[in-house]
Amino acid sequence: MLIDFFYTLRAAKLPVSVKEFLALLEALKAGVVGPLSSDAWSLDDFYHLARTVLVKDEKHYDKFDRAFAAYFHGVELLADFSKKIPADWLRQMLERELTPEQKAAIQKLGWDELMQTLKKRLEEQKERHEGGSKWIGTGGTSPFGHGGYNPQGVRIGGAGKNRSAVKVWEQRAYRDYDDTQELGTRNIKVALRRLRKFAREGNELELDLPDTIRSTAANAGWLDIKMVPERHNNVKVLLLMDVGGTMDEHVQRVEELFSAVKAEMKHLEFYYFHNCVYDYLWKNNRRRFAEKFPTWDIIRKYNKDYKLIFVGDATMSPYEILQPGGSVEYNNEEAGAEWLQRLTNAFPKFVWINPEPQGVWQYRQSIAIVQQLMGQRMFALTLKGLEDAMRMLSK
Repeated sequence: MLIDFFYTLRAAKLPVSVKEFLALLEALKAGVVGPLSSDAWSLDDFYHLARTVLVKDEKHYDKFDRAFAAYFHGVELLADFSKKIPADWLRQMLERELTPEQKAAIQKLGWDELMQTLKKRLEEQKERHEGGSKWIGTGGTSPFGHGGYNPQGVRIGGAGKNRSAVKVWEQRAYRDYDDTQELGTRNIKVALRRLRKFAREGNELELDLPDTIRSTAANAGWLDIKMVPERHNNVKVLLLMDVGGTMDEHVQRVEELFSAVKAEMKHLEFYYFHNCVYDYLWKNNRRRFAEKFPTWDIIRKYNKDYKLIFVGDATMSPYEILQPGGSVEYNNEEAGAEWLQRLTNAFPKFVWINPEPQGVWQYRQSIAIVQQLMGQRMFALTLKGLEDAMRMLSK
């Protein structure tokens, strides 16, 4: 079984060697997580052991997780028939399919009323609730919980289904964009090259042929070699990327863009945010709660000659942009719009690149708000959109 697991990891392009695989087998043989036939042995134990032995760089954790999940999907359940059927499987049967008329009849609460009602429900509710229109639970039409339908509510746990939540109460894990993603086309790189600005800096390493000829001629034919510094792309880019949530649908395209930017721009700084920029950003999604970078520090750290590029679908509740406390992650003291304006004031050369199809922009209120805050400098993640964005940054 583990031989096939090894080949699965290799197929996922993980740099796992035979020596590391043999070390894993030795660890299992030595009983590090208990023998495979033991009742005490669990798939979680094996997962942590395998990741420790086989993965040597954190950037490969996500690839390992996906390969592990694909290979061992359902193994624990099959190995122990005494376990109960997962509640998520049963819950799928309980989700309501409402008619358009029923959905239109559900009342939408305002922001203040929504928060006050949630606080009241938390104080009153004493047990789990399934279905219904009032309590915090799953299914039904309550504005609190998950798995049901409400045009505007607070999702507590679970997975997004209708994209109508204005706040999400859970700690979610995002993954870093893979900057080694191979591009499907070179045209993205070609579009980004419109932004390049070459300058000669550093040591004199290249032959200046015109000056050498001129100096040699002026020196009566005596060779006079002239050297100049190499030409390098002198453009500085500050890249802020939305990650998680609705951006999961655009991971491949954003990774292609990220790869191209890293390849073309020598002076690149990048950070992540979720939905909208607030008072802090992060560089590593696995440590985003432990390693925060205050947005004020970023504004002060980089000069205004940096080109600021936002990458995000701008698809969220309008409250997340306009309302203090509107973030789905935490209660932000200042609205996201305030931080967007501070960033665009600090870096006069800025654009927003949106991976959502341009045809749906007019139907998303949040996109219209971000477009206004960006001074209409929002461009689609297409070749034409990238060319127009680079042309705007080059002005």
